[in-house]
Amino acid sequence: MGKQIQATDGERNQLTVAEAGRKGGQSTLEHRGISFFQEIGRKGGKRTAELYRDLLKEFGRRGGRPHRPNLLDTGEEHPDREGGSGRP
Repeated sequence: MGKQIQATDGERNQLTVAEAGRKGGQSTLEHRGISFFQEIGRKGGKRTAELYRDLLKEFGRRGGRPHRPNLLDTGEEHPDREGGSGRP
């Protein structure tokens, strides 16, 4: 269940944080249009590239963004496989 926020203007309805965000995004879309979202996305991507240029270059050099290690990478045995520490 999502976090709930209560309306401040005396309404009895409660919105989850996700619902409030969706409602605000829809309102912004209606007032400013899709070009606004395209513009802020472009600005955000440009800023991210400026801030993390070296890190992004390293990701590219390694073939993409690194993934979280899985059991094979850590050397641990899978609990469902023979020799693992599965449930009795």
